[in-house]
Amino acid sequence: MEFLIEYGLFLAKVVTLCAAFALVLVLMLSARQQKRSGEKGQLLVKHVNEAFDQMTLSLNNAMLSEDAQKQAEKDEKRRQKAARKAEKAALKKGDQADDESETDSRRVFVLDFNGDIEASAVENLREEVSAVLSVAGADDEVIVRLESAGGVVHGYGLAASQLKRIRERGVKLTVAVDKVAASGGYMMACIADQIIAAPFAVLGSIGVVAQIPNFNRLLKSQNIDVEMHTAGEYKRTLTMLGENTEAGREKFLEELEDVHELFKTFVAENRSKVDIAAVGTGEAWYGQRALERQLVDLLMTSDEYVIKKLKENAVYEVKYEIQQGKFEQAMKKFSVLSARWPARKKILAQLDRF
Repeated sequence: MEFLIEYGLFLAKVVTLCAAFALVLVLMLSARQQKRSGEKGQLLVKHVNEAFDQMTLSLNNAMLSEDAQKQAEKDEKRRQKAARKAEKAALKKGDQADDESETDSRRVFVLDFNGDIEASAVENLREEVSAVLSVAGADDEVIVRLESAGGVVHGYGLAASQLKRIRERGVKLTVAVDKVAASGGYMMACIADQIIAAPFAVLGSIGVVAQIPNFNRLLKSQNIDVEMHTAGEYKRTLTMLGENTEAGREKFLEELEDVHELFKTFVAENRSKVDIAAVGTGEAWYGQRALERQLVDLLMTSDEYVIKKLKENAVYEVKYEIQQGKFEQAMKKFSVLSARWPARKKILAQLDRF
C-alpha cells in the first residue's frame, strides 16, 4: 500500500513537471507566433467549370479503349481549334467585348462556412466577401455552403452581418445547407435571397441557451470562501463560484429573453414569409418539415445546385486561407480532438449562446 502511495506521489510530481515544461514551451512558441502575426493569408480561386470538365474527361478516358481515347483526343483538338477560329472571327467583327460582358454577367462565386461555437471562420469569411464584392455585379450570384449548429451571439451576429453585405450590394445570395444550419447558423442563413437544404438537413432552433456550473456548495464544504466585489447592480448576475441569488437568476433570464426577442425580430425582418411565432420556439426541423414551415425554399443538395449552375455560368470557388505556423496547426488539431471528448460539453460553460 505504501508503495502505491509513494508511486502515486512520484507520478504526480512527474505530471506537474511535464505540465510546467509544456506551459513554458507554449509561451515560447506563442511569443514566436506573435512576431509573425503580421503575415497575411492568401486568396485561393478555383475555376469549378474547368475542374469538373477535367474530372469528366479523366473518367471518360478510363472507360474508353485505346483507339477510342485517341479518337476522343483528336475530336477535342478539333473542337479547340474551331473555338479559336470562332474567337478570331468574333474579334474581327468587334464582338469580343459583347461576348466578355455576357460571360461576366453569369458568374457564380462559391464560399464555404464551417462554423464552430466561436464562429471563428468569420475571419476568413470577411476576406472572401470583400474579395468577391470587389468584382461582383448585380447579375452575379454568391453561393454560401453553410454548416453550423450555432454558437456565441456576437460571433454569429458578425458572420450574419458579413453575408448582409452581399445583399446590400444587390448581389443574389443563396445559402446551401447539407447538414445543419441551426440557431446562430440559421441566423446567417435567413439573410439569403434563397435557402436550399438537403432533405435531412437540420434547420431552425431559433432560441437561446446558457448554462453555468456552480461550485459554491462544494467550496463551502471544504471551508473555502469566495469574495466577489462589483460596481453596478447587474455587473454580475450568476457566477460559477459565488452564491447565486433569485434576483440574479431573474435578471439572467430577462437577458436571455431579450436576446431571444432580438433573434426572432432579426429572422422575421430578413425572412418575412415565416410565421415567427410558430418557428421561434427553439425547435429544429429536418429539411422536408423545414420546407413546410417556409424556413427553406427548396430541397436540394449543394452539389446538385452548383452542377446545375455550371451549365450556363462561370463558377468560381473562393477561399481565403490564413497562413498558420506549426504551433497553430498543432493547437488546431488538439482543439479538434478535445471537441470530440464527451465530457467537454459538461465542463465548459457556454454563456450567451444561441
